[in-house]
Amino acid sequence: MTPDLMEEGTRRMQAVAVKAAQDTESGGRKAGYSRIATPGEVDTTHGRILYLEDVHVSFDGFKAINGLNLDIAPGELRCIIGPNGAGKTTMMDIITGKTRPDSGTVFFGSTIDLLRHNEPQIAQLGIGRKFQKPTVFEQLTVFENLELALKTHKGVKHSMFFRLDSAQSDRLAEVLHTIHLAGSVHRMAGELSHGQKQWLEIGMLLMQDPKLLLLDEPVAGMTDDETARTAELFLRLKGQHSLMVVEHDMSFITTISEKVTVLCDGSVLAEGTLAQVQADERVIEVYLGR
Repeated sequence: MTPDLMEEGTRRMQAVAVKAAQDTESGGRKAGYSRIATPGEVDTTHGRILYLEDVHVSFDGFKAINGLNLDIAPGELRCIIGPNGAGKTTMMDIITGKTRPDSGTVFFGSTIDLLRHNEPQIAQLGIGRKFQKPTVFEQLTVFENLELALKTHKGVKHSMFFRLDSAQSDRLAEVLHTIHLAGSVHRMAGELSHGQKQWLEIGMLLMQDPKLLLLDEPVAGMTDDETARTAELFLRLKGQHSLMVVEHDMSFITTISEKVTVLCDGSVLAEGTLAQVQADERVIEVYLGR
């Protein structure tokens, strides 16, 4: 979940409290807050939505990212695999502005230099990140979580009187169907299973209309049925969005992958179809085993 959305969740809770106060004789007021304006469209005319070149970052002398080169096409579903410590999480941190590299180039489309933007700005540009552990607002319903994620003004006063228009209602209904939660719209998020919470957070990202989704071990802890339905979800999203999926579950990778990138020691070790990387002796040695 993005930092600004976390803040907006807090504001929504404040709005509920304010509304409750106004229903009493004393009433109450709080100041509102606004959101950064949505920037323009991402230029993908050169056929790449994400481009990293010769990226380096070190932590206390340890080279977490070491000459990383990677690019992703619009609408592509790219799977990222590799051993622990390969640099997968750090790479996502760099893309989303959480970590600044020591050197290198990181572009979103052909014109947006991500190194010139901070985390909230990058989220507004159209990059959504899903962490391994689901972060949803458990004391709100599924509907309220998705409504909260809409790209709208999020001031407390506005939140109290906000009503969905027809286009927003249609979009929310579409996302509910996409994430397999249409039948749970009025359930509290805290009552959902682990897999359903994962889907809800993905739905919250989809409500923000991201162009690129970064998904960190999305099926960890899921049941077999939930994993299969998540694979269906990602395959449905492919083409509409670009997806970068970091995952260790090789059966899941087998189901969804077209192109797989293997990271090791902070750089790309191998890249190609799953069959190609599985046959690579270097990948077998450092990750897959014999």
